[in-house]
Amino acid sequence: MSDKPLLFLERVKKIREKGGVTFELRVPRLVIRSGEFLAVIGPSGCGKSTLLDFLGLVLKPTTYKNYVFFSAAGRVNLGPLGERKTAALRQAELGYVLQAGGLLPYLSIADNILLPARLNRLKEQEAKRRLRELAGYLNISDQLSKKPAHLSGGQRQRAAIARALIHKPRLVLADEPTAAVDYPTAREISGLFHNLTSQMGLGLVVVTHDLKLVRHLADRFVSFEVEKVNDYHTVSTLTEVEYHE
Repeated sequence: MSDKPLLFLERVKKIREKGGVTFELRVPRLVIRSGEFLAVIGPSGCGKSTLLDFLGLVLKPTTYKNYVFFSAAGRVNLGPLGERKTAALRQAELGYVLQAGGLLPYLSIADNILLPARLNRLKEQEAKRRLRELAGYLNISDQLSKKPAHLSGGQRQRAAIARALIHKPRLVLADEPTAAVDYPTAREISGLFHNLTSQMGLGLVVVTHDLKLVRHLADRFVSFEVEKVNDYHTVSTLTEVEYHE
């Protein structure tokens, strides 16, 4: 892990209201660094998805002091950034692994993995070289010509990881990336995922409810302190936590 920051949130707050009920997420301070594995732990309803939306640049805070991304070109203040520039930054600098993989069913595994590289206009020869390397490391080289429906759940998640990494983003976000597979497969995939991002020097944020899967892999852990102000107002505050053996 380096000291180089990728994303900096300070006094960030998001308020959501629906049907007279208010949910408020507060992030007093959060710094994500290159080469770091940050695990986000917590039960359903505590704000994990809202936090991931902040980190994934798809949700603007209600209020903030600092909401900054450190791109290859330098410091970017995200709060006032327009949607077009935000989308371009998201496409180039971020990688995503969804809970169910999110592979496009009508594309082959190879074309699914290559999609971010092509969107970012990476040279085809270089993109295919990276495809071969990632597929080999993740043990799916013999699955590249198949459609997602013909792969096991574990193989689909490996393909989703390769797709998230092929364009060498600075930050990779994963939302319960092994929830759809059995526990031994989940442990194996978690280890491979961590090793790959570490070798590439990427920041990795994994949202999970299963501490056992990430306890021996993550560099830091954050969770949520949830306060029910009244029947109609809940406040959830992000806090860094330590887990001891």
